[in-house]
Amino acid sequence: MNFNKQSGRSSLPARIERRWLLAGALFLHGFAGAQTGKGSSQKEVADVRTLIVFFDGLRPDYITAEGMPRLYAFRQEACYGTQHHSVFPTVTRVNSSSYSTGSYPATHGLMGNTVYFPGVDKKKGLNTGEATELNRINSATHGHLLTAETSLGQVLRQAGQRFMVFSSGSTGQALLQNHTVSGITINPTMILPDSFRQQVVGDIGAPPSGGKADAAGHAWVTDALMKYGLVQDGPLVNAVWYSEPDGAAHQYGIGSPQARAALKLVDAQFGRILDSLKARKMDDKTNILISTDHGFATYIGKQRLADFLISQELKKDTTSEDVVVAEGAIYVNNHDKELTQKIVAALQGQQWAGPLFTKGNKPGDLKGWVAGTLSFEAVHWNHADRAADILTASNWDDSKNAQGYAGASYSTGVAGHGGLSPYEVHIPLMAAGPSFKKQYTDTLPTSNVDLVPTILHIHHLPLPKTMEGRVMGELLMEKGAEVKAPVAVSETVVSMASTKEGTYQIELHRTILGKYKYVDYATIRRKSQAATFAPADHKHKN
Repeated sequence: MNFNKQSGRSSLPARIERRWLLAGALFLHGFAGAQTGKGSSQKEVADVRTLIVFFDGLRPDYITAEGMPRLYAFRQEACYGTQHHSVFPTVTRVNSSSYSTGSYPATHGLMGNTVYFPGVDKKKGLNTGEATELNRINSATHGHLLTAETSLGQVLRQAGQRFMVFSSGSTGQALLQNHTVSGITINPTMILPDSFRQQVVGDIGAPPSGGKADAAGHAWVTDALMKYGLVQDGPLVNAVWYSEPDGAAHQYGIGSPQARAALKLVDAQFGRILDSLKARKMDDKTNILISTDHGFATYIGKQRLADFLISQELKKDTTSEDVVVAEGAIYVNNHDKELTQKIVAALQGQQWAGPLFTKGNKPGDLKGWVAGTLSFEAVHWNHADRAADILTASNWDDSKNAQGYAGASYSTGVAGHGGLSPYEVHIPLMAAGPSFKKQYTDTLPTSNVDLVPTILHIHHLPLPKTMEGRVMGELLMEKGAEVKAPVAVSETVVSMASTKEGTYQIELHRTILGKYKYVDYATIRRKSQAATFAPADHKHKN
C-alpha cells in the first residue's frame, strides 16, 4: 500500500482498490441480512452493538470528578478492571496492533513504535506512526505488515458484519487498528478507502487544516463517529481513538495545565458520544469498552541509548550498520554473540538502564542466553523473524513530579512511556452496556489483548485460534459467564549477573491466570561491595 499523507489518496493494486470500493458502497447504502457466527441469530447481533474507546496515554489517576467528569461518572456505573495491562513495549502502535489482533508482538510482529526492517532501511528504524512507513514495510514483506493471521476487522467482514475506525491520532495507529482495511477508517489525514473521502467531506466538512489533533480535530472525529457509526443501521463494532492526553503530557508533562486541559477536552467529546447514544435511544443497546494504550512516567534521565553505545565504542556512529537501535530494541549485525554480550554487560553497569532481555536458549526458557537477562518469551516478544538481539527499557522509581504524580523513568525528555514500570503498564479498563454487569470491580488480570476475544464472544462470533487473549467472562451478564477460573497467581522471574561494579539482578513480576500470563512490571537491583547504587528503591506493590 502507498498513501500520500497530505491527500490520503492511495495507489493500491486494482484488486485491493476494488475491495475497498465495495466496502465503501456497503457503508453508504447499508446492508441487511448479515451472516453471523455459529450459534448466533441475526436479531441477537443486530440488537446489540459495541463501541471501543481509547484515550491515548490515560493513567488511572487522571480519572477524577474534576478532571474528567463524564468518564468519572461512567466509571461509577461500569465494570472497572483494577488489574488491566498495557502490552510491552508499552507504546501506542504495539498496543493498537495487539488489541486489534488479540495477540502479542511475538505473534503480530509489530515490535515497537520504531521498528527495524533492513530490507527497507539498513541504517535506522522506521516510524510506525506514519502510514507511509507502514506501507514500505508491507511492500517489503509482501503484504505481511502484521504476521497475525487475523484481526477484529477481518473476523467481522468474514461474518458479513461491519467495522469502522475513527482516530484523531497518527495515521499509523489508525491503520494498525484495521491493517487489512476490512471496513472504513476515518482520520484527519487519512480516510480509507479514498473513495469515501468525498462523502465524508460533504457530510461533516473537510478535516481540520493539516489534520491537527487539537480541539477541532477531536470534534471532527467525534462528528464522523456520530454520523456513520452511532446510527441504527451502523457497524456492529466501532472504535474511536483520541490522541490526548498523550500529546500534551509528552510536551508539557504529567499534570501540567496543558495536560489537564487535554483531559477535559477529550472528556467532553466522550460526553457528546454518551449524549448522542441517549438521544438516539441506542444507549441501552450499545456496549462501551474503554481502555488506553499505556500509562505515563515523568522522564528524569540524561543518557540516550545509542549515544551511550557509541561512547563505549560498541557502535561506530549514528548511521552505522554494526548496531542499529530502534527505541529499546538493539539489532547486532550478524547476531555477533561477543558484541551482544559486551553491550549487555555495559548496560548492566549503568544506573539508568533497566530490564534486559535476550532470546532464550530453547522454547519455554524464561531466562535469556546472556547472563543476567530474561527471555523475550517472558514478555511475549519472541517473534521468530523480527525480534532484535537485545530488548531493554529505562529504569524507573516511585518519585513524584512537581504536580504530585508518582512514577519516574530514566529516559530523556519531559514525560513518556515504553518501559516496564507499573506506571506505564497498569492502565484503566471500563465496560458498560447490556452485556456487562453494573458497578462491578474486576480484580482478575486483564490486558488489551483480551478486548477483541470478549467482543467476539458477546456477538457470538468465532474466536480465531491465533488470538492469545481471553474472554473476560467475569464482566459479563450472561448466564454461566463466570466459569470457575483458576486463581490468579503472582510470579517473580529472576536473573542475575556479576558486573565490574558488583551485581545486576532483574526481577520480572507476572500474574498467571491459567494459561494466560500477564506482565506486571520489572525491578532492577544493583549492588556493589559498599552499597546499593540503584537510583531508588522500588516500593510499588501490584
